[in-house]
Amino acid sequence: MKRGLLFAAGLVALALGFIGIVVPLLPTVAFWILAAWCFARSSPRLEAWLLYHPRAGPSIRAWRERGAIGRRGKLAASAALLLSSGVGFATLEPPLTFVPVLVCAGAAAFIWTRPD
Repeated sequence: MKRGLLFAAGLVALALGFIGIVVPLLPTVAFWILAAWCFARSSPRLEAWLLYHPRAGPSIRAWRERGAIGRRGKLAASAALLLSSGVGFATLEPPLTFVPVLVCAGAAAFIWTRPD
């Protein structure tokens, strides 16, 4: 049962990653890292497919091996976080205006402290 749930969760994460390719602000690689984790425990074939995928594989392997996020990924994530915090700041009423700014700043700090 656990293996089946992990497999289903992996498929959902994989699908969300594919949706993230076309939907702005929805992460792609983060969901595929989660999918690889789920597939490592439920489907070695799908895990291997993700790990050796020509586009996503290097990022997933870098995260697994070193907890690393590439420079392009950091820049893309920072741009999305900046946009998100700006929208939140512009649309929320005080004192909630700073909540997205603080959350995004924390996420950016985590991202930029990871190795390249």
